[in-house]
Parts: sequence; structure tokens; C-alpha cells
Amino acid sequence: MKSVFTRKVERETSPAMIKDVGVEVAILGHSERRNVFGESDELIGAKAGHALKAGLKVILCIGEKLEERESGNTEEVVFRQLKAITDNIKPDQWQNVVIAYEPVWAIGTGKTASPAQAQEIHVKLRKWLNDNVSADVAQKTRIIYGGSVTADNCRELAREGDIDGFLVGGASLKPDFVQIVNARQ
Repeated sequence: MKSVFTRKVERETSPAMIKDVGVEVAILGHSERRNVFGESDELIGAKAGHALKAGLKVILCIGEKLEERESGNTEEVVFRQLKAITDNIKPDQWQNVVIAYEPVWAIGTGKTASPAQAQEIHVKLRKWLNDNVSADVAQKTRIIYGGSVTADNCRELAREGDIDGFLVGGASLKPDFVQIVNARQ
């Protein structure tokens, strides 16, 4: 009897390949990579270090699943994810890092964290950076919000003091995306 084995082959793109086509920024740690492909916090941290060393800028996604939020573990999850990333970033690389807080429960669901919920986590992330990296990094690092950002909710989110911008998915394909781009005006 003949056995047939199938193997899923994941295709990856190296920083050199990305740079070769003129791309300057990589998004790492997005929920699909974590939850569909099973990338660990440590792997994402290693990828961040490798991308930065190769001269790319990085947007590093962190965020909790619904059950983690509901069980009160949001901070534990995002701080663990952030720690694995920061362990791989040298002090002189921080100017090339953006952190995207994307609660997994709000990505593509139509749900979004309230402006107060998002602000609360952004403040805690900034404090964590202050306490675990440096005050300078905490002050200068952009922390953006992603998770069902729309033209309807962007202005409220943009009013929060620690939300430095947005990582936008599906809404970027809609004509009213311009409202998100101009949310702070």
C-alpha cells in the first residue's frame, strides 16, 4: 500500500528580499501569524531583531484574545509579548520600531475597544516601556491602535493622548478611509 504524505510549505520572505523590492517596513506578530501559523512570542522577537539588524523598520503587533481579556489577563499577555520583542531590540534600534496594540477580539469582527479601553492599554504599554527599557524609549516610541478601526470610530480613538495612530486593515480599502487618515484634523 502506497502512502501519500502532504506537507504544507510556508513561504517566507527574507528582509533582503523585502528591501530588494523597495519595501522599508515589515509588520511582525500580527494575529494571523500568532494564531494561525503558531508563531511564538520568542520567534516574533527573533524576527524583529533580524529585521532591524537588516535595516528594516518594524511594526510589532501585540494583543490579547477575547478569552484572555474576559479572564482579566490582558496586561499579562501584552507585557509577555512585549518582553519577547524588547529582548531582541538594541537601544539604537528603537527609532525604527512602532508598536501596534491590536486586541485580537476586535480584528475583523466589527467590535472595537472603546477609546477608554484602548487608551488604558496604551498608557500601560508606555509605562512598561518606561520601567523595562527607558524613559526615552517610552516617550518616543509610537504606539498605534489596530482592531476594526473605521471612519465611524477613528475620531474618538484619535482623541486619546497615547494613541499615536492606527494600523488599518479592511477599512483601508473603502472610500471613507480618508476620514481615518484625517482623524486628528
